[in-house]
Amino acid sequence: MKPFLLLATRAEDAAADGEYAAFLEAGGLEPPELVRVRLESQPLPDLDLDDYSGIVVGGSPFNASDPVESKSAVQRRVERELDALLDTVVATDFPFLGACYGVGLLGTHQNGTVDRQWPEPVGPTRVTVTPDGLDDGIFDGLGSQFDAFVGHKEACAVLPAGATLLATGTACPIQAFRIKSNVYATQFHPELTVTGIVERIRVYRDYGYFAPDEMDDLIQSIESAPFDGPSGLVRSFVERYAR
Repeated sequence: MKPFLLLATRAEDAAADGEYAAFLEAGGLEPPELVRVRLESQPLPDLDLDDYSGIVVGGSPFNASDPVESKSAVQRRVERELDALLDTVVATDFPFLGACYGVGLLGTHQNGTVDRQWPEPVGPTRVTVTPDGLDDGIFDGLGSQFDAFVGHKEACAVLPAGATLLATGTACPIQAFRIKSNVYATQFHPELTVTGIVERIRVYRDYGYFAPDEMDDLIQSIESAPFDGPSGLVRSFVERYAR
C-alpha cells in the first residue's frame, strides 16, 4: 500500500505526537503507512502525489481567518504552501481529509466564508449527517447522528460554491463538507478519543480556548461521560483510498 501523508502544524511535541498516534489508531495504520511532515518546523517538501494514497491535515493552533498582519512568519509560510498544494489537490480531486484546521484551509481556498461567527468550546458536540452525507459513505457505521470532539475559534460560515454539505450541528452549522468527489473537511476531530482531547487540553491550556483556571473542571466533565468518538470516519477514508 502507498502510504498516507499527514501534514501537521503543532509545535508542541506532546500534541504533535499524540495527533500522529491518534490518526494511526483511528485509521488502522502502521507507522510506515502514515508519513508525517511537521510543517511548523520545516518547509513542505516537493511532493509527487502519486507516491501517496491520500493526504490528511490535522488540527492546528493557527486560524486561517486571522488578519495577515497578526500571523507569524511560520504561519504565513505554512498557509502559502498548503494553498499551493490545494490547487493541485482540488484540480486532480486527490483524496484529502482536513480535520478542524482543514475547514479553514479548504474553505478559504475555495472562496467560502471562514470567520469567528460559529466557534465551539472544547468538548463534545452533536453532529447530524445530512442526506448527502449518508449517501457519501464516509460516515458508514456512525448513524445519522453522533458525538465528536471539537474546540475551535473559527469555522466555515458560508460554504464554498459547489461544495456539498455532509454534516451539520446546532452550535456550528457546517461540520463537514466535500469538494468534488474526494476532498473532505471536517470541523470536528474524527481522530480524537477522551485520552487524546485531555492531552490537548493540557498542552493548549493557555491558548485561549478556555479559561486556564477551568482546565481541571473541563477535564473532569469530559472524563465523566466518555465516548469513543467517530474514528470510523478516518477508517472509512483509509479503506476507500488505500492503493
